[in-house]
Amino acid sequence: MYKSYFFSVLLLLIFSSCTYYKDYVTSDVIYEVDYDHQQMDWGKPDRSSFKFQTNVEIQKRKKSSEYLGLQINAFGAFDVYWDGVLVGRNGQMAKSGHAEVPGTETTYYQIPKKLSNLGMHTVSLMGTQVYNREAERRIDVKLKDYLLLHRSPLVVVSFMNIMAGGFLIAAIYYFFLYVNSTRKELAVLLFGIICLLFFCLLIIEYVKYYLDIPYNQFYTRLKIIGWLTFSISMLVPWYFMLQFEFKRKKLILGLLFLTLLAVYIGYYGHYDVSAAYFTITARFFSIVIAFDAAVKRKKGGLIVVAGLLAGVMVNYFMFYDFGLFIAFTILVLCMLYLHTIRAKAIEEAHNASLLLSSRLQLELVKKNIQPHFLRNTLTSLIDWIEESPKEGVVFIRALSEEFDIMNDIAEDTLIPIRQEIDLCRRHLEIMSFRKEICYEWQEEGINENETIPPAVFHTIIENGITHSLPPKQGCIVFCLKFSKEKHFKQYTLLTFAQNRQTKKNKQTGTGFKYIKARLTESYGENWSFDSYAVEKGWETIIKIFDTK
Repeated sequence: MYKSYFFSVLLLLIFSSCTYYKDYVTSDVIYEVDYDHQQMDWGKPDRSSFKFQTNVEIQKRKKSSEYLGLQINAFGAFDVYWDGVLVGRNGQMAKSGHAEVPGTETTYYQIPKKLSNLGMHTVSLMGTQVYNREAERRIDVKLKDYLLLHRSPLVVVSFMNIMAGGFLIAAIYYFFLYVNSTRKELAVLLFGIICLLFFCLLIIEYVKYYLDIPYNQFYTRLKIIGWLTFSISMLVPWYFMLQFEFKRKKLILGLLFLTLLAVYIGYYGHYDVSAAYFTITARFFSIVIAFDAAVKRKKGGLIVVAGLLAGVMVNYFMFYDFGLFIAFTILVLCMLYLHTIRAKAIEEAHNASLLLSSRLQLELVKKNIQPHFLRNTLTSLIDWIEESPKEGVVFIRALSEEFDIMNDIAEDTLIPIRQEIDLCRRHLEIMSFRKEICYEWQEEGINENETIPPAVFHTIIENGITHSLPPKQGCIVFCLKFSKEKHFKQYTLLTFAQNRQTKKNKQTGTGFKYIKARLTESYGENWSFDSYAVEKGWETIIKIFDTK
């Protein structure tokens, strides 16, 4: 419950920061721009030169000593006039024998105090627009305190730099986590990529406040923003599908890609509109995925739904650019929350695996120190020493070697296949003395470089000795075969003997439970185990699937 409270407080802090920004940039000037009577005249014959004029009325000023500033948003290279007085230039206009030096899209100009009296004033632009004539962008004029005009973007950029730094740190951390992890989880890699793309999106969006971008390169930046937004909109729902184990991933990803592609084609050239629809599409698919997880009561589903809906509200009530990144930040917080849940699950699984490993080690040790085994073995040993001391020494040596191997492998998860085979040979030698039955070991196609969980085949042999009767003539033969296919490797252990039971083994005994636990410990779910009666005796097959 405390996690929900923490999440709510964090959202309130974000919203309060936004409120502070809104109050801070309140203008000291009340003005009107007469866009209804603005004039735009294009020159002849090439129509690259233009004249622009609009009226600005200053109705009230709280601080008459402050300088007024003029913000112009326009394409071209032009001179700016206030009531016929030149107040600044943007680039250099094209003239005969001189090419145009493009100006920037946004420029600021200081108005002299003596010209900033209350009343109506005229803003005029004379310039050229050689490039991007087909854009037909309108010219916007904004009047405000000169310091505030420069300060307002810095306030915005300061917040965005904090966000960008957070995204960059998260991206680096999760890239390192993915590279150094033994389990290469796609969700971790996707999250790192998404954070890196968020960082790039923030930098490209607000690079205009650091660099003077000529207006003829204005759309290049918008195209990069569109591609970044497209990529993020594709990856975010994919990430949620992985985290919530959403079914039919390929179908949903296909629909998502086609929808984003349709938006890109349908609104090509309308950069802000297409970026907005990219984010709406990504948010819609993400909400559907999170809502499905919430219905199925998966951990984190409700929190993600709430976070995504909060992002919708932020975008609805706030200025688009600023609200978009606040919504993205909320989205990343949802992702981080899912990672905490996933990390907790991984930690619990790790602790469980440690307990399992300790239990399996104990089971392995118990195999050779159980009272029933020791009593029968020592009793047989006494008989052999009394009847044939030389054979008794061989018996003792075999028993000692089996204990040595057991001691060496007790703490290992995987051991060389040859070490496992030696353990099986020693055990068959011991049991031949105990039961006075001939046991024989055979092997085919064994790869000395392979490894196997300890005492797996040893356990199968114990089961074969218990449930097999010797033939009328000859020995009970255990034959281990190894084969390697394209996607798996297979061990087949065939017991040539007369079975005491002919029905298929239910595989519920203690020995089989040990084998399955060992296989799970080493290979996860990438294995299969089967044991059943055959005409010649009993066959056990272990398949280990390739995960690469």
